[in-house]
Amino acid sequence: MALAALARLAALHGVATHSHGAGGAVPVPEATVVAVLAALDVDAADTTAIRRALDRAESAAADRLLPPTVVLWRAIAAPGSGAASIGPPPALAHLPEGTSLWITLEGEPSTTARGPAPAWDGLPCGVHRLRAETSDGRSEHACLIVAPDRAPAVPSHSHGFLVQLYSLLSERSWGMGDVGDLAELARWSALSSGADFIQVNPLHSGVPAAPGALADPSPYRPSSRLFPDPVHLRIEDVPEYAYVVGAERARLDRLGEKAARLRESVLDKGALIDRDAVWALKRSALEVVFRVPLGPGRTADYCAFLAERGRALDEHATWCALAEVHGPDWRRWPKELRDPCSAATRRARGELRDRVEFHSRAAWAIDRQLIATARAARDAGMTIGVVHDLAVGVHPGGADVWARSGLFATGMSVGAPPDAFNARGQGWGLPPWRPDALAASGYAPYRELLRGLLRYAGGVRIDHVMGLFRLWWIPDGSPPTDGTYVQYDAEAMLAVLVLEADRAGAVVIGEDLGTVGKGVREALAHRGVLGTSVLWFERDWAGDGHRLPPHAWREGCLATATTHDLPSTAARLTGTQVELRARLGLLTEPVERERSRERTDVHGWLRLFQGLGLLPEGAEGGEDEEEQIRAAYRFLLRTPARLVGIWLPDAVGDRRPQNLPGTCDEYPNWRLPVADAEGRPVTLEAWAASPRTHALMEVFNGRRTR
Repeated sequence: MALAALARLAALHGVATHSHGAGGAVPVPEATVVAVLAALDVDAADTTAIRRALDRAESAAADRLLPPTVVLWRAIAAPGSGAASIGPPPALAHLPEGTSLWITLEGEPSTTARGPAPAWDGLPCGVHRLRAETSDGRSEHACLIVAPDRAPAVPSHSHGFLVQLYSLLSERSWGMGDVGDLAELARWSALSSGADFIQVNPLHSGVPAAPGALADPSPYRPSSRLFPDPVHLRIEDVPEYAYVVGAERARLDRLGEKAARLRESVLDKGALIDRDAVWALKRSALEVVFRVPLGPGRTADYCAFLAERGRALDEHATWCALAEVHGPDWRRWPKELRDPCSAATRRARGELRDRVEFHSRAAWAIDRQLIATARAARDAGMTIGVVHDLAVGVHPGGADVWARSGLFATGMSVGAPPDAFNARGQGWGLPPWRPDALAASGYAPYRELLRGLLRYAGGVRIDHVMGLFRLWWIPDGSPPTDGTYVQYDAEAMLAVLVLEADRAGAVVIGEDLGTVGKGVREALAHRGVLGTSVLWFERDWAGDGHRLPPHAWREGCLATATTHDLPSTAARLTGTQVELRARLGLLTEPVERERSRERTDVHGWLRLFQGLGLLPEGAEGGEDEEEQIRAAYRFLLRTPARLVGIWLPDAVGDRRPQNLPGTCDEYPNWRLPVADAEGRPVTLEAWAASPRTHALMEVFNGRRTR
């Protein structure tokens, strides 16, 4: 009886009590269900508590007039066909007879309402307020999201590059790739290879290093997703840099010399990319540059930025200032500073006003450089431009969780359940958003997040896009195998995503690799969200498991040969990825068996390429790796995929993965520069001039002429 009541209680809060794998349904540990409910402020500690919580939840569900969020999809009528007819949202079908509805449009004062009979056809896209009044006097409010029925479409079949920006150093960058390098790459790619987009890793604000320690270099575990990291700045492109004179100019020159030595250590001496060292130099340079007074126009622009980003920027800059004093994890700060609204925090903000101002200026500087980079890509002829990556979550000790702790589930981490590729599951150390808090806010945090990112994006990649539907929550201290799924309002999340993408004119790419729930890919495709298809994984999984021929691939996807979490194409073709994993003790079977299986799989693909006329006879041997890489991309171009992504290191035969899942200190994840087949680092300039790069680009010649 208690278990049945717990299951009903969990279902009312979107918490799964069973997971489904290849072996069928697996019950979730009872302790996990209780812990997840507790993170949602639901007490299920014993039978009495479960009964009380269940009574409250069932009573609230029975009394509710409206769901927290109502979604209305606005169909886009074909040219010349007139406006498409729109009826009331299905969520309103069960309102009591005689209920009146009133709508306050986005941007209108709360005292303005339209009703009592809304003209659904005439509602503009936006986030509105809906009020329902029954004939017996009951009243309730909800958020009404009116969104286009599909995200913006890719203008044409296009190709572009996928790159981890930090890894692509130029002769001008300060020890890691920066937005100046991104702009150069975009211009070269558009003008020399007809590329329509550059997809980069998340450029979110990272967690700084603690004294005596290295910062977490992963771009997928940031401090904040609301603001980009000024470590990506091109210092020389900050306008005030040109006006530094005298002793301050000499200091800048010395910093530039140190930056050159740091760059040379990575490119010529085998050093790893050191984000902390790069930021230390850039922070010192910015402290000099920011002492130059702003001109009237720049002052007005800065004030406009402060007004636009408002409280979120103030909180972010305050966290950055406090982190310089108390360390990068707010959970270890003095207790009175753990609350962003406390009197102690207000006092500290005043005492650190200069540092708060510094971090606000830095946020403005990187924002403006990213906007300029997006403009450079479009001016060069790219139809999409820069595609920015949105990480699935944030570091628990970072700025976002400190500023908005009520949005996050305490004591929980996001991860992935066990699957065919990882029998132990995965824990990512990222606290999940609470679905109830999101719904109560009308998804304002998600809207703000997307709007901030889309300021400078022609497209957005949603990491682990399945998280719009459900996330695997793992109680702290438990293994990933003991997690469970928690449901989100996927229709509301999708509506917000499509609405904000439409406002920005940006395409949307979802990373839908791994365990994907039933119907998720179909729902995403229905709303114009592209998926991600990786060459080596595209098989007829519902049938005989054979490799999919090009014509059988889906059209609505970004097709690529690899990603940052997978071996490069050269590594897979040559088998070096097996040797690397064997050396690090990551294989689950004897190395000879892994080698044999990998060779068999690769040769199967090469035979398929040959059968399609994409690989010359005799080139399937291991000695013609360059031709085999070109054949892989010829294959991708044969598919109907709307986008083809070229893993930038593939152009020069780099065999090292940027990230090796399952490792931490054993492998230098997120710290390697792009390198050639011999492991020698390659600058942006050398990469663009490489005969091997140009030979690969010949595969794409003629796809689109400017």
